[in-house]
Amino acid sequence: MDVVKSQQIAARPIEKVIVHPLVLLSIVDHYNRVARDTKKRVIGVLLGSSFKGTVDVTNTYAVPFEEDDKDPSIWFLDHNFHEAMYSMFKRINAKEHVVGWYSTGPKLRENDLNVHALFNDYVTNPVLVIIDVQPKELGIPTKAYYAVEEVKENATQKSQKVFVHVPSEITAHEVEEIGVEHLLRDVKDTTISTLATEVSGKLAALRGLDSRLREIRSYLDLVIDGKVPLNHEILYHLQDVFNLLPNLNVAELIKAFSVKTNDMMLVIYLSSLIRSVIALHNLINNKMLNKEHEKAEDSKPVAVPAASGN
Repeated sequence: MDVVKSQQIAARPIEKVIVHPLVLLSIVDHYNRVARDTKKRVIGVLLGSSFKGTVDVTNTYAVPFEEDDKDPSIWFLDHNFHEAMYSMFKRINAKEHVVGWYSTGPKLRENDLNVHALFNDYVTNPVLVIIDVQPKELGIPTKAYYAVEEVKENATQKSQKVFVHVPSEITAHEVEEIGVEHLLRDVKDTTISTLATEVSGKLAALRGLDSRLREIRSYLDLVIDGKVPLNHEILYHLQDVFNLLPNLNVAELIKAFSVKTNDMMLVIYLSSLIRSVIALHNLINNKMLNKEHEKAEDSKPVAVPAASGN
């Protein structure tokens, strides 16, 4: 049996998708208003610019969308609403163009290619950005894709569109950074200390690292079992990761880690002793002040009321 080979062709490959915080806030607000506490997803249009393979998503707006849960081929997207909204946005900022669409997924659906084909009328190579509005793992809640034509080398099979993953990142302008900072100040719990916040952040980062390592391990196990085809590009990236890891079996490195750990533990121990001594000192001073106040109150002369005569 001959193995069917395929070749992916894209009119203009996309190398990176940049999503701004305002876009994320708008999408989360759209989800909370329409599909919160349900299994539905929401869809909208992404506005921005594209230059040399980099798509910069700076704005977005929601579009009415409905789909049948049992039959993915049945769905409806309001084109009139989309065109009316786009004409109004274009009057406000003519530099922002349609660059693609978003979905709250949280994964690709069967009808996404059909929805994606609609946006070819507005942009040559649209992007699909899936936003995970309820992330369970630490990391960027965005996944970007664009469609390419997969041409089969076997002439008996027709070509078809497939999604290709593209790296995405969160970037903010200076004005957006100020707004996000003020927003985080309002969300932040003031009763929690800075140290506790940093420790919780470290723990969340370690949980995210653990989940990524488990994902890599499960992928490699599937490759070894023959359930997933071998992808040399992924293996090259994994090899680069392993090459960057330090050799922990070197005696000098082990000694340096031990010395550093002991120094940090010594500082923490001394800090705890100093805090205990200061707390005890304040307690003693407080008791002494209370005794002085009691003596001062006792030494005050008591005024005796004069007897009234008849």
